[in-house]
Amino acid sequence: MRYNHRVVTCDNVTSAVIDIIVNNSSNKTLHNNPLSAILTGIIQIILMWEATMKPKVFIDGQEGTTGLQIYDRLRKRADIELLPIGDKHRKDVLERKKLINKADLVFFCLPDAAAKEAVALIENDNTRVIDASTAHRTEPGWVYGLPELAKEQRAKIAVAKRVANPGCHATGFVINVYPLITLGVLQRDYPVTCFSLTGYSGGGKPMIRAYEGDPTPDMYAPRIYGLEQQHKHIPEMVHVSGLKRRPAFCPVVDDYYSGIAVTVMMHNQLLRGAPSTAAIHDMLACYYEGEQFVTVVAELGNGMLESNWGVCSNLLQLIVSGNDVVTTVTARFDNLGKGASGAAVQNMNIMLGMVEDTGVNI
Repeated sequence: MRYNHRVVTCDNVTSAVIDIIVNNSSNKTLHNNPLSAILTGIIQIILMWEATMKPKVFIDGQEGTTGLQIYDRLRKRADIELLPIGDKHRKDVLERKKLINKADLVFFCLPDAAAKEAVALIENDNTRVIDASTAHRTEPGWVYGLPELAKEQRAKIAVAKRVANPGCHATGFVINVYPLITLGVLQRDYPVTCFSLTGYSGGGKPMIRAYEGDPTPDMYAPRIYGLEQQHKHIPEMVHVSGLKRRPAFCPVVDDYYSGIAVTVMMHNQLLRGAPSTAAIHDMLACYYEGEQFVTVVAELGNGMLESNWGVCSNLLQLIVSGNDVVTTVTARFDNLGKGASGAAVQNMNIMLGMVEDTGVNI
């Protein structure tokens, strides 16, 4: 276990059992069946011990879209203690500070500036952080929370004090290009183009209200945004992948709740060795072989791909398509799952030494 709690030794347990026996010495059960009383005492001690061993988890910003989704994944779990905060205290800095420092692990589901302020509230060396905002994804000292990125990434997350949860668009982009860059096929100065279609939940509560409240006629069609090429996920796309050029990135939001399809397009002849589409497929399949949540579809893509695949799960599916002249690689997943809250819970499980897939799906 990687979280620190009160040490419980055999001497502690023995002393506690004796105390229970002494305190219950007038109980008829003890006189009639001493063994039963002793066993009862031991059971009580075990239950108390288990309670002290549960890691304490706090969600700062639980009322937002990502925070609510994390809460939904954690609220029924018996292997953690979820620290509650009342509605009237959610913006109370002193109450938040108390809970943040009480927690073994805290999720920051806050705007960027608020996330940076929240980190400054930590006054101990034990509280570990998973930040769901954009604030720390390119910052030194923070581990990027994408376990499938490389063989060593999972181990880095396991011991990290500070983990930056990836953005949804960036997750699909990095999963696509990082292996090809690592393998030397996609050169770091390649002018990458990326198209990303997502449901409106990615815009958080304001966009959800707009689409589900009184939508305007233009909202019934796909809408291209980020036209100035300044989308907030671009810096982490470049930083994590190791590209030397910013990608040409075209995000699109459409009239459906969740699900995302991130597609990278490449000219085969411009790649090192001019690999075929099938060869690119095999490279990716080999790279992600054995991963539980990231899979490469066995067949090359054809027909149509819906972008709401994998909703309510932590799965990510790669589809390689093309004709040996141009190859596309599409990552499909739930923008609220592997693109946000599911990934955050997966990272928490790794950091706390728990089974990695526990509670990652809704």
